[in-house]
Amino acid sequence: MSMKLFTPEKVSTHLDKYIIGQLEAKKALGIAIYNHFKRIHNITNDGGAELGKSNILMTGPTGSGKTHLTTTFAKSLGLPVFIVDATNLAHSTNLDKAIENTFIKLIEAAGGNVNLAEKGIIVIDEIDKSVTGANRESGKGFQHSMLKIIEGTVVNIRINDLTIPFNTKHVLFIACGTFVELSKMVKDRLADSSAGSLTDDELMKRAGTDDYAKFGFVPEFMGRLPVLVALSTLTKAELTRVLTEPVNSITSQYRKMLAIDGLEVKFAPDALQEIADQAMTLKTGARGLRTVLEKAMTDIIFNAPDNSGKRLVITKGIIQGTEQPTYENKD
Repeated sequence: MSMKLFTPEKVSTHLDKYIIGQLEAKKALGIAIYNHFKRIHNITNDGGAELGKSNILMTGPTGSGKTHLTTTFAKSLGLPVFIVDATNLAHSTNLDKAIENTFIKLIEAAGGNVNLAEKGIIVIDEIDKSVTGANRESGKGFQHSMLKIIEGTVVNIRINDLTIPFNTKHVLFIACGTFVELSKMVKDRLADSSAGSLTDDELMKRAGTDDYAKFGFVPEFMGRLPVLVALSTLTKAELTRVLTEPVNSITSQYRKMLAIDGLEVKFAPDALQEIADQAMTLKTGARGLRTVLEKAMTDIIFNAPDNSGKRLVITKGIIQGTEQPTYENKD
């Protein structure tokens, strides 16, 4: 592959096709991806220096696009990706086996190509949950166990009675979490008049290693996640755009699904606004859009085979449940 394809600007532009908003996060990810691609291809200009890993700690509210961003840019690089829940790892009775299984899944995602998997991406999701409440101390032990894995070491993996040495040196690790209480910690640390006027999103962008340490992360672990990316809460305008603009948008999925039954569907502008309004009240970001649509579209999907050859405009009233669908013949 040509390096030109993966410049930070091109990566960010590529992500724009799939994810609405989050410009700052896209820029940071674009740089991290570009550096990762240079690293795995061992591109250096001085004949000796080795590029450091750009492992990422990504924070953001539910439904802001953390997982979607990571899987999308992994595909853009043609690299395998596997998502593992941090709490499942941290509280496993056999951590070594759980880590081994994680890399086995990454190899499977690479179609069995170990060399490709060693350049892939591991997403450690819900990382904040591994150090909150009763999990705090065990979570710290988990972090210490992961230090060499994230930095780079050889893990022996057993597949089909064969022991395979798997080198994690070039695996890119992305830790994700919502970090619900972190903004309050940042606000307390700032403790000045300006802090009171900052939103939670703005406070999260000011979070530093000391704040993460107070949250429960050991400095050595944070040191292996040098790229901090903070995603923002999606606005109503952004949620409305999420419905129609990205490749494989939610509404396009519904239109395609119903078209298989011969039903042509269109979403009126006021319906899109209503879906976004209802999703905002759920406070689950883009995930809320699907929740609203699943409820509103249940009867329409159920009756779709009986309305083959017809068309339907989804209105605000249909989304609200105050209006029955009106079907028209296509011709």
